[in-house]
Amino acid sequence: MRILRGCAPAIVAFAMVWVAGAAPVLGQAAAPDVSDVHIDGQYGTFPTFMPTDVSKNGHDVDLLLSILHVFMIVLFVGWGIFFVWCLFKFRARSGHTADYKLVKAKAPKYLEVAVALFEAFLLIGMSMPVWARVKNKLPTEADNPVHIRVVAEQFAWNFHYPGKDGVFGKVAPEFVDPVSNPMGIDPSDPKGKDDFVSGELHVPVDRPVITSITSKDVIHSFSIPVMRVKQDAIPGMRIKIWFQPVQTGTYEVACAQLCGNNHYSMRALMKIESQSDYEAWVEEMAKGPAEFDEDDL
Repeated sequence: MRILRGCAPAIVAFAMVWVAGAAPVLGQAAAPDVSDVHIDGQYGTFPTFMPTDVSKNGHDVDLLLSILHVFMIVLFVGWGIFFVWCLFKFRARSGHTADYKLVKAKAPKYLEVAVALFEAFLLIGMSMPVWARVKNKLPTEADNPVHIRVVAEQFAWNFHYPGKDGVFGKVAPEFVDPVSNPMGIDPSDPKGKDDFVSGELHVPVDRPVITSITSKDVIHSFSIPVMRVKQDAIPGMRIKIWFQPVQTGTYEVACAQLCGNNHYSMRALMKIESQSDYEAWVEEMAKGPAEFDEDDL
């Protein structure tokens, strides 16, 4: 009995965590079920193991990651061999005494300098240019980009589109309704009349997409593996990132940051379509939900 009394707090805590993880939380959004949808993006095989690349900048990111991993493997194997050699070379043996004089050798110095120079090349010559091109240099309006606002919440993604006019309407917290108006679009603003919110990310192929990312509650991470895109969604901040798809298909949007008990279900579909199909989808969505008419009964 004493053992049971001592374990009681742990048992109660475990039960509370289990219930919280198993049951949905009231007032929290639920991501759409995409388990029965065919996903085109798959992970590759040896030697890259990368997901399918359908991004304009995907090759540069993959090349940088591949070089970094090969470099780390070479260092790991090299230092491992050197460590094993030291264990064998300087093992305790009868008739041998320790020599406390410093070993003077040029080869290790040359190797250290070479490693430092290669690391500087990776940082300055490769990483910084890729980062500047992928993260900092957003497309201009002359590139005809698609603008989408991405708002994360536990546990769903909301994609706000400006409609056919390409202009976002005003948004404010007082207009937020979890069901009918999750983005808080001002109904009195004429610019927002054709705005709409979707649980799916639709983008046209071969056009740059600029997303403005934020969060309603906790920190999430907007991740599209096939686009080589990953960006934290932080409450109170709007962070812009961009990508350009080069192949049509259906892919996944995921949350790469542990954001709560239903984090595993926070996923959405990204559909890359032709320009004509994308425009038809925008036109259909901009109409809004069909109004109920009693005469239809």
